[in-house]
Amino acid sequence: MCKHVNTLDTKTKFVILMHPKEFKKVKNGTGHLTHLALKNSELFHGIDFTNHKKINHIINTHESFVLYPSKDAINLSKSDPTPNANKKIAIFIIDSTWACSLKMLRESKNLQTLKTLSFTSSKLSQFKIKEQPAEYCLSTIESTLEVIQLLKQWNMEHLEQEDLDKFLNPFEKMVEYQLECIAQNSTHSVRFKERY
Repeated sequence: MCKHVNTLDTKTKFVILMHPKEFKKVKNGTGHLTHLALKNSELFHGIDFTNHKKINHIINTHESFVLYPSKDAINLSKSDPTPNANKKIAIFIIDSTWACSLKMLRESKNLQTLKTLSFTSSKLSQFKIKEQPAEYCLSTIESTLEVIQLLKQWNMEHLEQEDLDKFLNPFEKMVEYQLECIAQNSTHSVRFKERY
């Protein structure tokens, strides 16, 4: 899918924290595609990042947030998250299932000190090969695009809409490819049954 990646150079630093289970699914992992598409991003895998030197350095040198819909989260759809920020912005994105994401937050004491971000969206996930736990749930790459578009709304990013429109290309191609594989396997299965 790499040939379909269109990179964005954001002012915001995106830090993707990938659960080890997701790390094993690199072939269809949207966290990996997100990282490839963002020049100003870093990807780390693990569960407890409390003593992770690089991550702690980012937290200490940036106005840092975690994208997670907690009850106290700043809703990007309604509020500018950094009206008086003097530092560069970093947003931590957890690439995992909801249950594993919660565990990562519980284990990582440094992430617990950060403000959380959320957004309101009426879009449905196009991750057709994977069942989402609820209608409002989006994949990592879809969520990241929503965040970038909202940051642009708050004049925190100044990217061309044409470039944003291409951001999901590798994700869409990956889903398309997976659906084709499923269809082919179904056809082969039917033929096998007919023969035997």
